[in-house]
Amino acid sequence: MDIIEIRHPYDQQIIPDKEVVLVLGFFDGVHLGHQKVIAAGREIAREKGYKLALMTFNQHPSIVFQKVDPDAMQYLTSLPQKEQHMADLGIDYLYEVEFTSAFANLSPQDFVDQYMVGLHAKVVVAGFDYTYGKKAAANMTLLPTYAQERFEVVTVPQESINEEKVSSTRIRAALQNGEMAEVNRLLGYTYAFEGIVVHGDARGRELGFPTANIKVKSTVRLPKEGVYVTELKVGDRWYPSMGSIGHNGTFGQGRQLTVEIYILDFHQDIYGETVEIRWHHFLRDQVAFNGAAALIEQLKQDEQDTEAYFA
Repeated sequence: MDIIEIRHPYDQQIIPDKEVVLVLGFFDGVHLGHQKVIAAGREIAREKGYKLALMTFNQHPSIVFQKVDPDAMQYLTSLPQKEQHMADLGIDYLYEVEFTSAFANLSPQDFVDQYMVGLHAKVVVAGFDYTYGKKAAANMTLLPTYAQERFEVVTVPQESINEEKVSSTRIRAALQNGEMAEVNRLLGYTYAFEGIVVHGDARGRELGFPTANIKVKSTVRLPKEGVYVTELKVGDRWYPSMGSIGHNGTFGQGRQLTVEIYILDFHQDIYGETVEIRWHHFLRDQVAFNGAAALIEQLKQDEQDTEAYFA
């Protein structure tokens, strides 16, 4: 897969001179609904012998349209994660457009001329709710008018589970409630994000449950506070683990929110390493225990529950 970064206005020479099926969307989460759109484009590209291209943005449009702080925007997938998903889904050309004010102010016709026709699209594929142009004023119903018969338009209908739309908003709500089975069903894979192992206060080691403290970017959408069945990827290997998101209230109030992972049967020093965490199953809410002994007993139960989940 070729990744082509675009900043408006772009030099036409950076665009591969190949006719393509062009799939459009932001694709945060690359969930089952997104996968359905991409699969439609992939099938058309296979039938017609075109390359499969996909255009997305480096940041959420609301950062420009609604003046949201970029550091406050939280995503289901980072850009590197999105790139890996697209490679796995068979994309040939991934266009990553820098969503700037100048780009956002394009009229619908200019957007179509420069970012559909200009990318050599012979077929444009998008979900039924895709919008484009200044203030996202134009939709898929209007696209054939702007296309002016220069390319075919394919609109992919809504993907639903339990008669409800599969959407990034629905997934974020499930994350907020710790409903990992729902999250992972809507995604079609296990929710995951990366972080760096940093030094903590070594409290877990004192309790007999040494944890890896994970520093996570502010732009990562965390599940609700609680204890989870997780897996941790170190190097190329996944290890069963249990994860905690919380403030460690047993040891005092006002503590920072932390992400800590206890890896089952693991004795390596991994400080400073970049790791990936999969979030499988919510075990319990965070509780402020009446002393370390009660916490240790609960952690032993959590470990048993984690082993039972994987068994």
